Amino acid sequence: MRRLPTLAVLASFAALPAAHGQATLKEQVNNLFRFGECGEALCLSVNASVHGLHYAPSATQASGALIGFFADAIGTAVSNLPISSSSGGVTFAFQGGRPVKTSTSSGPIFAERGLTLGRGQLLAGANVTSLQFATFRGLPLDQINFNFTHQNVGDPIFGDPEFENDVISVRSDLALNVFVTTAFMTYGITDRLDIGVALPIVRSSLSGTSFGTVQPFGSNSPHFFGTESNPSLSATGATSGSSIGLGDVAVRVKANVSQTETGGIALFGDVRLPTGDADNFRGAGSLSARLLGVASARYGTFSPHINTGLLLRTDSLQNNAAVAIVGFDQLINDSFTLAIDLLSEYQIGDNKVVLPPAVAITAPFRRDINPTNIPGTKDHVVSGSVGVKYTSRAGLTSVFNTLIPIKVGALQPRIAFTAGVEYSF
Repeated sequence: MRRLPTLAVLASFAALPAAHGQATLKEQVNNLFRFGECGEALCLSVNASVHGLHYAPSATQASGALIGFFADAIGTAVSNLPISSSSGGVTFAFQGGRPVKTSTSSGPIFAERGLTLGRGQLLAGANVTSLQFATFRGLPLDQINFNFTHQNVGDPIFGDPEFENDVISVRSDLALNVFVTTAFMTYGITDRLDIGVALPIVRSSLSGTSFGTVQPFGSNSPHFFGTESNPSLSATGATSGSSIGLGDVAVRVKANVSQTETGGIALFGDVRLPTGDADNFRGAGSLSARLLGVASARYGTFSPHINTGLLLRTDSLQNNAAVAIVGFDQLINDSFTLAIDLLSEYQIGDNKVVLPPAVAITAPFRRDINPTNIPGTKDHVVSGSVGVKYTSRAGLTSVFNTLIPIKVGALQPRIAFTAGVEYSF
């Protein structure tokens, strides 16, 4: 799983060559680290011919394994947004040549139930999800720090000459907003087999500022931002951009393997195709698949359900995860259904991309410089989903839902809102 700080990776982006034409959002992030005029990361304009690029190696040292991590973290989060249930609305089975209801409520919002739609039944709908990413592994995006150390240019002992002890600290304040409009459709091939597709249109926008500070070790530091006539120990950077287009298309299938009047068991598969532009934060950039076992029951108007299985990612630097969704939907009256779920995703294995270790400066005494304040924890995520469905007399169902992170990992919003409509034919 790609882990690292927004800033650590932002710095690594600066090693990328400039693109022709309009810059991608991934390239726009570079601007947070361009304080000088030379176009390189952490370029110092004062004493530039001697000291100007001595921090560039530190700024790009993680680029090998971590290049593109931030873009991938965003793209994976966007691609991983839950899609409306493939079997929402009323479900049917043919008995004696006639369709007969097999459900009472409008079903869950993001979870699956064991029931399938029924042969020849079609569920179509669309929803919109709006969110602003706010934290990375629980750390607010406006509190991410990164420390860059000087290149060892003098004595083999790091820290001699004395100015090698100078550190540049960068703090960012980054805002990333995502608005996803998803059209989806599910069709009942047989009474026990449904297939479906979901097509998301993603609008991603980012804006941010950064504040860089030279922290001199001694009184005669040669390192300054600004100009020769107006040197400064601090500088600011900024970036902004937006992109809109197709996200990662989902292809879904559900097979009912057991059905009674009070419950059902099914197998569910969800494949996310890498159709979204990862460089513009609209997709994961690689194929992923969910394989779930689904069980649901019905006790009058109360319908509990559980989905458990695996999330498999094909990217070599992304971890697989164990997935579990537990909840219920409750028919309040003929029109309203309450749907509550707990959605969890637990990372399998150790992080495939690790945080860089502390940098040891050994003269005039040992100092260990921690490159970032990003936690090195695993990206386990647990969210609570609370929503309601309203079905009109004409059969059109409106959906309203909030998704709130409970255990934060990876890149998370503080809250995500979803609204939509669906209709069974």
